[in-house]
Amino acid sequence: MFSFLSVLRVIGAAPLVVAVDVDGVVHPVTVEIVSGAIEQAREQGAEIVLVRINTPGGLMTAMRETIEKMMASPVPVVTYVTPSGGRAASAGFFLLEAGDVAAMAPGTNTGAAHPVMLGGGEMDAVTKQKVENDAAAYLRSLVTRRGRNTELAEKAVLESKSFTEKEALDGKLIELVARDQAALLESLHGREVEHIEGTKVTLNLENARVVEYEKSLRQRILSAVSDPNIALLLLVLGALGVYIEFSSPGLILPGVAGAILALLGLAAISVLPINWMGAALLVLALALFVLEAKFASGGILGAGGALAMILGAVLLIDSPLPEMRIRLITAIALTLPFAILTVFLLTLALKARAAKVTTGSDGMIDQVGVTLTALDPLGRVFVHGEYWSAEADRTVPEGARVRVVGIDGLQLKVEPVSGEGGEKI
Repeated sequence: MFSFLSVLRVIGAAPLVVAVDVDGVVHPVTVEIVSGAIEQAREQGAEIVLVRINTPGGLMTAMRETIEKMMASPVPVVTYVTPSGGRAASAGFFLLEAGDVAAMAPGTNTGAAHPVMLGGGEMDAVTKQKVENDAAAYLRSLVTRRGRNTELAEKAVLESKSFTEKEALDGKLIELVARDQAALLESLHGREVEHIEGTKVTLNLENARVVEYEKSLRQRILSAVSDPNIALLLLVLGALGVYIEFSSPGLILPGVAGAILALLGLAAISVLPINWMGAALLVLALALFVLEAKFASGGILGAGGALAMILGAVLLIDSPLPEMRIRLITAIALTLPFAILTVFLLTLALKARAAKVTTGSDGMIDQVGVTLTALDPLGRVFVHGEYWSAEADRTVPEGARVRVVGIDGLQLKVEPVSGEGGEKI
């Protein structure tokens, strides 16, 4: 019993490490996640916040906001590029350098932090120089504060240089190379870190207990659907579900599921940079699908809608990073079935709207029935599976075929079927 309690005390007294992953594109959700981890570390009295990085880069605004949170953290922040084969490219390089201690795993790389215009377009010379100098100055402020190699760090921005973990260590861009997380914590134990406002902290990480940051439900959902390709899929399926519900009211399930999927897709798209030309092309595609179903164009309008939808999907996300753009194969795979199904459903809906009414009072006109009694001029007839009182403008014998030409309240107006002269059948 004593031994068990001793173990509990040791566990309870063990230093705490809050770990959080930046393992995808850097976007506004990244700011929330890192900020949440820092707040959790502060509340729980953690020794450090461990930010594990594996990213191709991301949005400059989101990167700067994330770094602001890291720099203002009351708990020392350690940045670590992991696992082997991972990278901290572009915006990830800035995040790596923002750590109080920067480390990398063997087989990782970092750098290539040259700023790129959204949409992949070319900047004019003056704008290009301004953006480069601004990014370089921002990086210098990070690296200088941490006592690292500013000259080499600037090459990542101005020359798009990349570095292996060994090159980064030898060039004094990072402090440690650690094979895994356990080795990293062991290397950090007893290390003195100059933290916020120049204060120095000696890290105590002996037998440290690592706690993973628990993302909120919103963060988990947005992280899961933040891939633009998944977001587009959700939008397409959602739009299809909502349309099916409107075209066939009362099914309920397609409408509910479609609304949920569409909202999830919009939520995911909302945190990404939107190219409004791509959005306009998607709207044009829907308009062309509607026109294809309404007018006989020989498929020209439908083909134009499919092409507009593919181009709109590819251009929808305004980012130079391939990981943040919608792939062409995804756009084609979603567009073609959607175009075919949408045109088909629209055609059915328009045909149904133009078809002759077959229910209610209007649906009785031109229906053919049989007289149950002679009409002279009043009598009874059997029409459309129902018994009706009827009136004719001339005498019609019992058992004759008659056609409905009008309806007055609950009484039909009929005439003998043309060519039969009101003869019996």
